Amino acid sequence: MGETADRQSASLSLRVIVASGALALLVVAAFGVLVYAVSTLDDATKRERHAKAVTAVTLQLENLVLDLETGLRGFVLTGNRDFLKPWTSARRALPERLTAFERLASTTGEQRRRARELATLINQYLYDYSIPVVGLVREVPAATRTDVVKLEGTLRIDRIRSRFARFLTAENELAAMRTSSAQRRSDQAIALAVAGLIASAILITGFGLYLARAIARPVREVAEAATSFAGGNVSTRLTPHGPGEVHELTEAFNRMAERIEAGRRRLEAQNERLRESERAKSELVSVVAHELRTPLASVLGFTSMLLQRDSTPEQRREYLNIIDAQGRRLAALVNDFLDVQRLDEGKLSIARELVDVARVVREQSELFAGQSPKHLLDVSLPAAPLPVRGDSNRLAQVVANLLSNAIKYSPRGGVVHVAGERHGSLVRVSVRDDGVGIPGDVQKQIFSKFFRGHATADGIEGSGLGLSISRSLVEAHGGRINFKSTNGKGSTFWFEIPTAASG
Repeated sequence: MGETADRQSASLSLRVIVASGALALLVVAAFGVLVYAVSTLDDATKRERHAKAVTAVTLQLENLVLDLETGLRGFVLTGNRDFLKPWTSARRALPERLTAFERLASTTGEQRRRARELATLINQYLYDYSIPVVGLVREVPAATRTDVVKLEGTLRIDRIRSRFARFLTAENELAAMRTSSAQRRSDQAIALAVAGLIASAILITGFGLYLARAIARPVREVAEAATSFAGGNVSTRLTPHGPGEVHELTEAFNRMAERIEAGRRRLEAQNERLRESERAKSELVSVVAHELRTPLASVLGFTSMLLQRDSTPEQRREYLNIIDAQGRRLAALVNDFLDVQRLDEGKLSIARELVDVARVVREQSELFAGQSPKHLLDVSLPAAPLPVRGDSNRLAQVVANLLSNAIKYSPRGGVVHVAGERHGSLVRVSVRDDGVGIPGDVQKQIFSKFFRGHATADGIEGSGLGLSISRSLVEAHGGRINFKSTNGKGSTFWFEIPTAASG
């Protein structure tokens, strides 16, 4: 189940890695867009500065051309060389300005073409018109004042001015278009960056809420469950949920709680067994003290009488019979105690021989028939044997215990019915008496060790071990033992053992 839950619930570390990666990518993208926006603005600024530089160079170049035209016109009109100084300065500076103009104006192919055409017109004006006119003024001043010469100069200058105007207009439009495009791209980038940062903030908030729900709440539940468990509520359990690691934590807590609870139950069971053992020991001491004291007192008392008094042969025989009976009783008690010890330790050995249960019942009935003049044993056995696989001595011990109890618990005497029969694959032996019976409130404990119910109060002797030993011996033969009893009307005890054919 734990593996299934792990497959169904993704690992928390994997979720954190994925979420962190997505957040990192989003933040990087947002900052990348911001960098792009800044770069776009910077590029727009550079282009604007370049456009201004182109405009400045163009205006400077136009001023030089105007200086050429003004100086030339003044020199032509007056012939005074002082008017030629602007022309001379402009001619000297013109090549450098033309080079700078053509270099800066090469932002687009169209502007490069316009710049080359403008430079060509200026050079043509200088070398094809202005310089020759200056030379002609020096040699034939009157020739330069003709309308043809004046008209040619005016046409050339007007054409150059027109080209300057178109170039500057195109440059301004191009700069405005570039600035607008850059501004638009910058605005879009900034909008995207702001959206990315907002999305990052939302993702961070959502991730925090997810961590609070997926980790903090389950961990708090585990802490509360641990507190409850430490307070003694060992039945506390958690419902596994949440991502992989948290799911494993709750399952581990449940496994720990189950093991501790199972250990606690084992300890309680052990403590109960120890208490039972202590009670059994106390009962054993009490039983031993009570059961051994009476026969031992009889043995010692009659032995003392035999030693200290002169008795007739009949008295001595009577005393010796009492001593013999009490000695046998002591031996039986000792054997019962030893059998209980062997059964508890699992050391009681059971033979597996072919045994005729009918013969065992018959022999035990004959032994008990003369023990009490008040009782009559009615034995009912089939003519055919009742074969089982088992230990004849132990089976005889079971039959003897049932006969002894039937005689003891019917103190007024009467008939004790003993029967042996075959029921299918089982051999069944039953012993029925018309004695005091067993009260209903103690019937469940009748096979417990040392349990004697009201027998002690009624003055009935016994150790309370016979039925417990009998049940263990019957079960060791693969059978079962039980009884039916009515208080004041007698009891019927029976046991069943598989026949030799089926066993």
